[in-house]
Amino acid sequence: MENIISKVLPGSIAEEVDIEKGDKLISINKNPVKDIIDYKFLITDEYIVIEIEKPYGEIWEIEIEKEYDEDLGIEFQYSILDKPKSCHNKCIFCFIDQLPKGMRKTLYFKDDDSRLAFLQGNFVTLTNMKEEDIDRIIKYKISPINVSVHTTNPELRIKMINNRFAGNVYERLKKLAKGGITVNCQVVLCPGINNGLEFERTIKDLYKLYPSVNSLAAVPIGVTKFREGLFPLKLYNKKSAAKEIDNVAKLQEKFVKEIGVPFVRLSDEFYVMAEREVPKSDFYGKFNQLEDGVGMIRIFRDNIKNSVKNLNKNARGTFTMVTGVSAYNEIFSAANYIKENNNKLDINVIKIINYFFGETITVAGLLTGKDIIEQLKDKEVGEYIILSNNVIKKGYELGKTSEQILLDDLTIGDIEKALNRKILLCDYTGEDLIDIINKYSKEE
Repeated sequence: MENIISKVLPGSIAEEVDIEKGDKLISINKNPVKDIIDYKFLITDEYIVIEIEKPYGEIWEIEIEKEYDEDLGIEFQYSILDKPKSCHNKCIFCFIDQLPKGMRKTLYFKDDDSRLAFLQGNFVTLTNMKEEDIDRIIKYKISPINVSVHTTNPELRIKMINNRFAGNVYERLKKLAKGGITVNCQVVLCPGINNGLEFERTIKDLYKLYPSVNSLAAVPIGVTKFREGLFPLKLYNKKSAAKEIDNVAKLQEKFVKEIGVPFVRLSDEFYVMAEREVPKSDFYGKFNQLEDGVGMIRIFRDNIKNSVKNLNKNARGTFTMVTGVSAYNEIFSAANYIKENNNKLDINVIKIINYFFGETITVAGLLTGKDIIEQLKDKEVGEYIILSNNVIKKGYELGKTSEQILLDDLTIGDIEKALNRKILLCDYTGEDLIDIINKYSKEE
């Protein structure tokens, strides 16, 4: 891909030196720019010389003096300036392998790219890297990065990932730790395979690398209805989820005594399945594992509790909050709490069952437009429908489109048209829910 500049920020250094949209970045200090990591590393100096090719072919050499680490103020047509590296693994739990046919092609692309781990928080397995790639991460201080570990047992990891090069993850994590790279780790727990004593081994191994391995998140395996011909997997239930919580709690207590934090945290799904109360806010620290569903319930509660004081007590409005099965009780409780603070509001909560992927998929982030439309079209809904913004797909694969697209390629506009209602997207943390209700209510 070419390093085409798609945007120049107003008032930026780039604008001052007449860099324009459509220009092509060739080099910085005579170093070719292969990808976004090269770019971010090479622009840190206080004095740089950049080479720009104009759309009509003229080459400009521009000298720039700036503050150390000051950005030039340009954005590129492709976020990483290169094709993302694809995953060569065949993980027994891979969600992409469980997708139905006929979805957009980009959804079937498995990325395993450390640049996306750095820029967008994607997880990588480290199986796609040569030693020079690890050295580059250390040299360029690409930190933090997110690594899908799943197990530190070499033989078991090879089996789970179906890649004969997968067994050296712990050695590579040790090298990254020695090089000063911060790593956040993830484990997808599969009952009877990498949980129990195997998970305990993984936790203890990774803990030895703390604080370089900063945290460990564990999420339960997700199984869609499209697993025909794939590795047979068991699902968690109330009893097994509770057992996982109890087993991990013993180690968490030990770690809190030693380092002040639990180090390993389970996603909210475990607590919902086990019908257990989620931990308190201080357990989650800075909530830096929210993308794994770790602490989402707690931060949602905290945000509603802290922001309800801003609720307009004289406002009237009718709203329908839409969510998945897992979060339903939490959203229902939040709606009642808001109505207790303003009984003029009519807030309904509707649970959407995931028929698209199968009823075993219960998280709101995997809801599709089709299920939302089908399950709301015959129901009484409020003037506005509030939907969590984590149903909207983001990332490099969507390019620069302004369309708000769900997994099944339906857009927010499609849902609005089908239901004849305005969709209000709320941050999945609930941070802006009260503001949204205030904005779209009518004062009495």
